[in-house]
Amino acid sequence: MTGQLPHTARSDARENRARILDAACAVFGEEGLSAPMREVARHAGVGPATLYRHFPTKRALIAETFAVQRRACHAIVRDALADADPWRGFRNLVERVCELHARSRGFADAFLAALPEATDFAADRERMLRGVAELARRAQETGWLRPGFVVDDLILMLMAHRGVQDAPRAARLAASRRFAAYVTEAFRAAPGTGTPAPLPPAPRLRFARAPGTP
Repeated sequence: MTGQLPHTARSDARENRARILDAACAVFGEEGLSAPMREVARHAGVGPATLYRHFPTKRALIAETFAVQRRACHAIVRDALADADPWRGFRNLVERVCELHARSRGFADAFLAALPEATDFAADRERMLRGVAELARRAQETGWLRPGFVVDDLILMLMAHRGVQDAPRAARLAASRRFAAYVTEAFRAAPGTGTPAPLPPAPRLRFARAPGTP
């Protein structure tokens, strides 16, 4: 019986860690990085001591929580650069990055903000922007991407896209896809000419009511 205790303890620890990461993904994803650690612990059904034993700092928890999204960002840039058609690769990058950010408020916060909790994302951001700069150069050479595009325009786009998080959860992805379609048309060298691609379906959106209004 005693020989089983270490194995049981390790199994419990793995389960607790998995629950914490699932909870952090849900809490940070919906509330952003401002959500307190105690809320993650409550959502995971563990005590604060258990949470801090696995993740001594909020920075460590955030880095692990969004590891999948960080790898996805690298894959998006890699796939776009590998596309034989730079403009198509650029369009796909915009669409996929917007969707990735729409799925999680916390990841959008971590990617865009220079916060102590998100310092692990700085290298990811710089690596992505270097890839975008190279992709943009290729797309401009083909004549499809407008000559005035600079990498900072992608950051501007993502800052504007951040507002999608305020839409109802069920409408966020649809809103993100429609936003991306409008933006890529604006990035095109001759917007408004030719036959534009069909827009994704428009989501049902409503202005949020002010607190206390019926």
